Amino acid sequence: MSESAHVDHSMLESGVIEARQYQLQLAAAARRDHTLVCLPTGLGKTTVSLLVTAYRLDDDAGGTSLMLAPTKPLVEQHAAFYREALAVPDDEVVVFTGETRPDDRAEMWSSARVVVATPQVVENDLVGGRIDLRDVVHCTFDECHRATGDYAYTYIAERYHADAADPLVTGMSASPGGNEEDIRTVCENLGVANVEVMTEDDADVGEHTYDTDVQWERIQLPDDVLEIRDAVNEVIEDRLEKLRDLGVTRASSPDISQKDLNRIRAELQQLIDNDQSEGYEGMSVHAEVMKLKRAVELVETQSVESVRRYFERQRNAARSSGASKASQRLVSEPKVKEAMRIADDFDGLHPKFRKARMLLAETLGIEGGDRVIVFTESRDTAEALTDFLGDHFDTRRFVGQGDADGSEGMTQKEQRETLDEFRDGEFEVLVSTSVAEEGLDVPEVDLVLFFEPVPTAIRSVQRKGRTGRQTEGRVVVLMAEDTRDEAYFWISRRREQEMEEELRSLKGVAEELESDLHGDQQALDDYDDESADSESAGDDGADADVGGDEEATADAEDDESDEQAGLTDFDAPDPEDVDGSEDDEGVAARAGGDDEVEVVVDQRELDSNIARDLSKREDVETRLETLAVGDYVLSDRVAVERKSHADFMDTLLGGDRSIFEQAKDLTRHYTRPVLLLEGDGDLYAERNVHPNAIRATLASLAVDWGVSVVHTRDEDDTAEMIRTIAEREQTENDREVDAHGEKAAKTLGEQQEYVVSSIADIGPVTAQSLLGEFGSVEAVMTASVEDLQDASGVGEVTAERVREVVGTDYRPE
Repeated sequence: MSESAHVDHSMLESGVIEARQYQLQLAAAARRDHTLVCLPTGLGKTTVSLLVTAYRLDDDAGGTSLMLAPTKPLVEQHAAFYREALAVPDDEVVVFTGETRPDDRAEMWSSARVVVATPQVVENDLVGGRIDLRDVVHCTFDECHRATGDYAYTYIAERYHADAADPLVTGMSASPGGNEEDIRTVCENLGVANVEVMTEDDADVGEHTYDTDVQWERIQLPDDVLEIRDAVNEVIEDRLEKLRDLGVTRASSPDISQKDLNRIRAELQQLIDNDQSEGYEGMSVHAEVMKLKRAVELVETQSVESVRRYFERQRNAARSSGASKASQRLVSEPKVKEAMRIADDFDGLHPKFRKARMLLAETLGIEGGDRVIVFTESRDTAEALTDFLGDHFDTRRFVGQGDADGSEGMTQKEQRETLDEFRDGEFEVLVSTSVAEEGLDVPEVDLVLFFEPVPTAIRSVQRKGRTGRQTEGRVVVLMAEDTRDEAYFWISRRREQEMEEELRSLKGVAEELESDLHGDQQALDDYDDESADSESAGDDGADADVGGDEEATADAEDDESDEQAGLTDFDAPDPEDVDGSEDDEGVAARAGGDDEVEVVVDQRELDSNIARDLSKREDVETRLETLAVGDYVLSDRVAVERKSHADFMDTLLGGDRSIFEQAKDLTRHYTRPVLLLEGDGDLYAERNVHPNAIRATLASLAVDWGVSVVHTRDEDDTAEMIRTIAEREQTENDREVDAHGEKAAKTLGEQQEYVVSSIADIGPVTAQSLLGEFGSVEAVMTASVEDLQDASGVGEVTAERVREVVGTDYRPE
C-alpha cells in the first residue's frame, strides 16, 4: 500500500489517519457488535475506536461518543487526538475530569459530540443524574482490563446498555488479562460479545512492528548495601518469631512472600474479631514487618538513597503526635539504627546507577540514538536518577501528581508539557515511575531501561510497548544478584509468556468464547422480548431496521483506489450474514413514570454500592449533593443516616462524632429522621460492649431524640428500604424533597453557615472554614480571590467561583 494512503471519510480530517489494513479490519468488526479489541501497545487501538466513532457519528448526526480512560493524562491525550482527527469543531470534543465543575459538565454534555472522561467522573454524574446516556452511540473503554470488581467501568457499562437507545461498546487493551477466565469476566462486565485479537504474528500487524531485543544485566551489590539489607533482615526474623509465638505463622525466613503476609494478616484480623488481645499485638508486629520488608526491597532493587529517604520518613512519623507503636519500635530497634547509620554514611553509587549511565552512553552516544526511557518503581529513585543522569545527559523526570509520603509530584500541566518536550526532542532521557506505563502516547524510543524487573505481566508488556514501534527497539532489565530482583524477573517472564500464549489461544477459542457471550446476551434479549410481549400484547413490533449497511457495502465494492482507503472499506457484512439481515436488538431505556421518586445522596456515600444500585432503577432518580446532615434525603421531613454495625459501635467508642451529636443534627433539620443499621450479624456481639449499653443507646435515639431505628441486612436491603421510604413519602404522602429539611429553627451560626455553603456549592465544611477565617458572611462576600485562598480547603478554582457568584451582575434566565 502506498505510504500516502489515508482513510477518507466525511467525519475525518483529510490525510490524518494512515490506512492500516489491520486497523480497518478491527474497526469493521467493532462496528458490527460490542467488541473487545486486543492489540499490542503502540499499534493504534485508539485509531480503531476513532474509526468506529466516526462512522457512528456520521450515521447518527445527533449522537454523542463517549471515550473513557483511567487517568487524566490519558484523557487529555485522547482528546487531543480526536480534535486533530475528527472533522468536528474542537469545542465539541470536551474533557471531563475531576477538575471540571459538575454543573459545567452537565452543560458541556448537552452540546458535545465527543466526551473524553475519567470513569469516576462519569460514574458520579450518572449517579447524580447530571448526564443521560440515551444518545451516546459509541462508548469506548480504554485499558478495559480494569473492568473488574467495583471499578467504575463495570457500573458505567451496565448503565450504558440499559440507558442508550442504540448502544455500541468497544473495549481496548494490549493486555486484557492473565487467562481466559479473566478475559471472560471483562467481556461480561462490559457486555461485549465479540473478541478480536491480533498479535505481532499477524502479517498485517507485523508490517508495522520491529523486533524488540530484550536482555538482562546482572548486578552485584557492594558490601555496604548487603550490610543494610542483612541488618534489616535480622529484625524481620525476630518479628516473625513473635508472630510464630502467636500461632499465626510457621515462617521464619525474611524472604516470606506477600501472599503469606496477607494470610497472616487475615488470621490476626480473625483474632481481633474474636476480641482476643493477641490479635491487636500481632497486627502491630505485622505492620512492622511490612515496613521492614519495604526497606529491604528498596535497598536491594532501588538505591541506597531511596532507603535513606524511606528511613527518614519513618523517623519523622515516629516523632509525630499519634505515631503508631510499630513506627516507634522500628526506629528504636538497634539493628535498624545500624542500617540507618550505614545508609546515611554511604557516599558511593549503587551499581545500578553506573550501569544505567553506561547503557545510556552506548545508546545515545556510540549508537547515535535519540531518546531513552528509564522506568523505576520508586519516586525517590526517580529523583535520584534524574539528578545523577542529568550530569551526563539532558534528563527530566516524569512522576504522578500525589504521594502519600509527601514527595513532590507533578501537576497535570507539567506532565503534559514534559511529554510534549520529550516528543519534540528537547531532551533525551525520561526517568519515569509507573505513570507512563499505561497507554500514554510516549514517543518512540531507542531504549527502555527497567531499573528493576516488575512481577506483573501486564505492566511489563505495557513498558516494553514503548519501543519497537517504528524501528528496532531494545529493552534492558537490571537485576541485582541474589535478591528479589531475580524472583520478580522470572515471575514476570513466566506471566508474560503465559499472557502471550493466552492471547494466541484466545484467538483459537474466540469463536467459542463469542458463542458463550452471545448466548448470555441472547438470554437477556429473550427476557426483554418476553417482557415487551407481555406488556404490549397485539403490537406486532414490525418496525425493525434491517439491511442498513447494504448501500455502504456497494460503495466499498466500487472503491478500488490504492491511494485512499475509506471507512467504506470495512463496511462488508459478516460472511455468516450473507442474507443481509441483522438482529432486531430491543432498546432498553430508563423509564420515568408518574411514580418515579427522587433520592438525594451525599457524595461520601459513593464508597458504597447503594447509590449506584438506586441510580440503576427505573423508578428512582438520584441526585448527588454535599449534605450537611444525613446520608440520604427522601423528603422535606425524612433524612436517613446509614451505619453499618461497626460504624455504629465506633460512634459509641470515641469516634469523630458521637451518635447523639448526629442525632441532634438530624432532629434539628428533619422531623422524621431515620437511622438505618446495616448488618446481618449480631449487633450485640460486634464489640466488647455490654448489651445494655447498646440497648440504652437505641432507646435514647428512639425515645429522647425521636429517631426511627430501622435494621437492614446488607446494602441491597438498605437500597430497597430507602426506595420504599421515598415512595411512601413522595407518592403516598405527596411530599417534596428538600435537601435542607423543613425545620427553620437554626442558630445564628447555622444560618450563617447555610448562607455561605450555598455559594458555588462549596458545602458546609468549607463554609465553616471561610467563616472561621473571615469572621462574618459580609467579610467572606467581599474578600478577594487571593484572600479567599487563605482559608483551609479553598483553592484557586473555588475562590474564583465564589467571586463569580458574588460579583457577577444578576441575569434572570
